[in-house]
Amino acid sequence: MVSAPRLVIAGTHSGVGKTTVVVGLMAALARRGVVVQPFKVGPDYIDPGHHSRVAGRPSRNLDTWMLRQGQIAGVFQCAAAGAGVSVIEGVMGLFDGHAPTSDRGSTAELAKWLRAPVILVVDGSCMARSAAALLHGFLTFEPQLRIAGVIVNRVSASHYQLIQRACRSHDNIPLLGYVPRDAELTIPERHLGLVPAPEDDRVVQVAKRLADVMEQTIDLRRLTRIANSASPLPSAPPLWPRRNGSVQRVRIGVAKDQAFHFYYPENLEALTECGAELVTFSPLEDERLPDALDALYIGGGFPEFFAGELSRNAAMRSAVRRAIGVGVPTYAECGGLMYLAKRLCDAQGRSHSMVGALPGTVRMTDRLQHFGYVTVRSLRNTILARADDSIKGHEFHHSVWERPASPRQTAYRVAQQRKSGRLEGFSNANLLASYIHVHFLTNVRWARGFVESARRWCAQRDHVSRRAVVTT
Repeated sequence: MVSAPRLVIAGTHSGVGKTTVVVGLMAALARRGVVVQPFKVGPDYIDPGHHSRVAGRPSRNLDTWMLRQGQIAGVFQCAAAGAGVSVIEGVMGLFDGHAPTSDRGSTAELAKWLRAPVILVVDGSCMARSAAALLHGFLTFEPQLRIAGVIVNRVSASHYQLIQRACRSHDNIPLLGYVPRDAELTIPERHLGLVPAPEDDRVVQVAKRLADVMEQTIDLRRLTRIANSASPLPSAPPLWPRRNGSVQRVRIGVAKDQAFHFYYPENLEALTECGAELVTFSPLEDERLPDALDALYIGGGFPEFFAGELSRNAAMRSAVRRAIGVGVPTYAECGGLMYLAKRLCDAQGRSHSMVGALPGTVRMTDRLQHFGYVTVRSLRNTILARADDSIKGHEFHHSVWERPASPRQTAYRVAQQRKSGRLEGFSNANLLASYIHVHFLTNVRWARGFVESARRWCAQRDHVSRRAVVTT
């Protein structure tokens, strides 16, 4: 059995301020000398970035739609090792998930899988006695779920006292305190959610101010006792088999900077376990790619906010275009696809030159184009997968790719919420680009396939080099 103090911080609905409460609690606990391991329910990339900045440890996604229960246990226990407490931020409302008739994919399902006590965040700004009715409903809705505490957000001290009085007639409403409404205690937002941590250092300052406030307004000792009351968990099997030390290593360049930073840690670990050495580079700052790369991985992010800088770095754009042109296996997701297109038209209508490895223009729009979980099936052999193999992922983007690509170059057929038939992405001999963010743990063959493609390229490059030596 594994002892792991833990809390799930959930909300009554989206927008109650879960992330603000979570980063404040992490900062307050860390200030007390507690090693905090952060997690996020669902496929989010932005909130985990803020967690990692505040806690000083990489935040992990725990997604019950994508991953099996044993995989969730493995991800959680591996990351939680050595931590004093794990703080798990929920997604949407506590019971909101993949379908309205079950808790599939919800924060509630994750809390039950991990046997974790739940701290419920409620926005009390427009309620008094109604807060008691709302909380009573949440506490009694699912008997198998343990809601062990409630934090009231966006209220003054006097307003919180009104809610306290309203809740006193219900002995089962465990109020832990409140967080006041204050513009200085919020993290900046824009489309697709909060401003990512790599772009904005304010999250650290906000977390410090929140910790100062929470020391006064929340019962942190009681919160810690709740975390420590979580029951031990059965030991999970290892996520990865023991690695064969004799396997040939390959070098994969990973784009990582303010414009590109959406990666599941498990995706990078899967590549490493399959035999890759990961080498980061910056399409914003670097003028050339790292030496002797056998593949490129360009993940998601917000290239639209850095389109000018990316365009002005012509040396890097040329280096990436040349690498793809000579055959280096290259995998791009969402923001990576946008970067590889010929042009990127931003929200202000300005057009910027991009790499040009893909045909057509990516254009920002004023609305969400596709959003949600998907299962994709490969239409043909690609650098990641064999034809007809499938993997799970998600997509979330405001842009459209206006492309003159041939249907023969389409990468995937997409199934989403029982809808099937939409075609997605681009694939040729050594390039795979799509708006879909895939999760390699849902089909490790895709990570293995990428590394094998890198090995074939490495062998081909070495063969050409040896022939050149012999002929000279």
